[in-house]
Order: sequence, then structure tokens, then C-alpha cells
Amino acid sequence: MKNDKLVPGMILVIIGAIFLLYNFGYLDFHWENFATLWPLFIVMVGVNLLLAHNNSAWASILKISVVVGGFAIILFGNFDGHVRWWPHSSYSFNSDSDDDDDDSGNNHAKITNVSGKGEFNEPFKASVKIARINISGGAATYRLSDTTNQLFKADTRDFKGQYEFLTRQEDSVYVMDFKMKNNHIGGWGNNNNSNSVYMSLNTHPEWEMTINAGATDLNFDLSKYKIRSVDLNGGAGSFVLKTGEPLATTNIEISAGAADVTVNIPKDAACQIESDTGLSSNTFDGFTKGDDGHYETAGFDAAKNKLYIHISGAVSDFKVHKY
Repeated sequence: MKNDKLVPGMILVIIGAIFLLYNFGYLDFHWENFATLWPLFIVMVGVNLLLAHNNSAWASILKISVVVGGFAIILFGNFDGHVRWWPHSSYSFNSDSDDDDDDSGNNHAKITNVSGKGEFNEPFKASVKIARINISGGAATYRLSDTTNQLFKADTRDFKGQYEFLTRQEDSVYVMDFKMKNNHIGGWGNNNNSNSVYMSLNTHPEWEMTINAGATDLNFDLSKYKIRSVDLNGGAGSFVLKTGEPLATTNIEISAGAADVTVNIPKDAACQIESDTGLSSNTFDGFTKGDDGHYETAGFDAAKNKLYIHISGAVSDFKVHKY
């Protein structure tokens, strides 16, 4: 192999080996590092270009060391969120909408962002029976487990107000969009937890959720809520969902690239899984595969309330467990 092919080849081998080991549970790393340590990729490419025509042993060793060291820092470095690319940076942004009781269907939000922290709130209205939350953004950590007397609440730790929150009424469904502005991922900042979002929902409405995420660490405990549907589209990352007892029909749609996906369902829930997962590995505890290729829990056909899970992906690790 020519030396000018050495580093690109090593990068591909390392990336492939990392995801294989991660999918089989032998590795764990910090996805949020991608948001703040991405300049290391520029360093790796720059060193390779500078030494591209140097075929000496020391140059090869240096190129390999930079690539291996850079990946090790990005994937396994635990900085507890204390990554600072620009010293003494801070910002302040405040926007409070006075339209919280506006029922005209116009977009509005109540947002406060101060010094790397944001608060997003939407008041609860008894008239809201069905609510939909659309979440979009990558290179972030998302957590949902607590309840709130608001309809929706999110606390963020991000840089320069990367998130925006809009609401509207669509027929009988109250819709909320929570997303990164311009789909921006990563950034420079002095935040203590880069792109971390902690959400809470009200337990009264029935919920529909759409999640579009890239390299994301997501853990949603939905067991306290009435869930009509979840549509999760993810890239590389870790995705964990915990459901409660299904409604008459609860649908969960999951599509992922190179990800570790875990769905935890109640032990007595009637559930059917449709799998279209290519080279991915599947672990479905307590399910029986039917003649049509679907996996079902015992007594699924006779159950009154049913949970339907459809999963698809290329090289992910999908698991459905009972609790």
C-alpha cells in the first residue's frame, strides 16, 4: 500500500471498527464531543496534507499517531461538558411573547436564553386534547422523563440560542416545533453542557412525537404519558425509548443509520414488531416470529390495546425489552 493511502485507509478502518464494537456493546463513548471537538478532524486532515509526500518512517508514525489520538479524544474523552474554544464568551437573549393565550393559530413562543441556558415554555390549556411535538437537531443530548403543569417545558444548555420553539393549531391538534435554527450542529462556546436538552410534558393530552436527529444521545421515558405515535429518524447515536401501556393503537416508527436503539415496553403490553433492518442485529425478548415475518407477544390478536413497532436501519443494533 502506498503511504499516501495509509491515513485515509486507517480512518475508514477505525470508523468501521468503532461502530462494530459499539453496536455489539463493547465500547461506549461520548457523542456530545462531536459538537465541540470537531476541529480535531481539521487537524488530522491538515497533518496528513503537510506530510503527504513525506514517505519517511517518522512521518508515517506521526500521521498514524495524530489520527488515532484524535479519534480517541473525540470518542472517549470525558470533559464533563467543560470544553471551551472561546474564552470568556457569554451571551444574553430574552424574548417573552405576550401571545400565550392567542388561539388564532399564529406561531408564538415564550423563550428565555441567558448565558448559555435556555428556557422554553408553553402553557397548558384544557382545550388541548391532542398535542404534537416535532423535535429536530443533532449533535446533542436529549432527555425526557419529568412531568410538568405546563403543556411543554424544555431547559437547554447551548450556545447563542441555537434552538427555536414555535406553536400552531392544526385542526384538533396543537403542534409545537422545537428545533435547531438552520439545522446548525455544534458551535463554539463556554457552555457547561454542550447542546443538552431536558424536556418535560403534560400528562393530560394524547401525544404525537416526531424526532429528527443526527449524531444524538437520546433517552425518553414516555411511560407517564399517553402516546399515540412516535416517529424517530436518527443517524449515528444512542436512542432509548421507554413506553407505558399503549392506547387503543400506539405506533412507534424507528429508522436509524449506525445506531444503538433500545425500546423498553411494559411486560404485559400487546406488541407487534415489523423489522426491515438489513445487516442490523435484532434482539426481541419475549416475542414469537409469525409466518408473515412479524414478531408478536402472546395473545396479541385478542388484545384491546396494541403497540405497533416498525424498525428499519442499515447497520444498527435494535433491542426491544420488557420491564
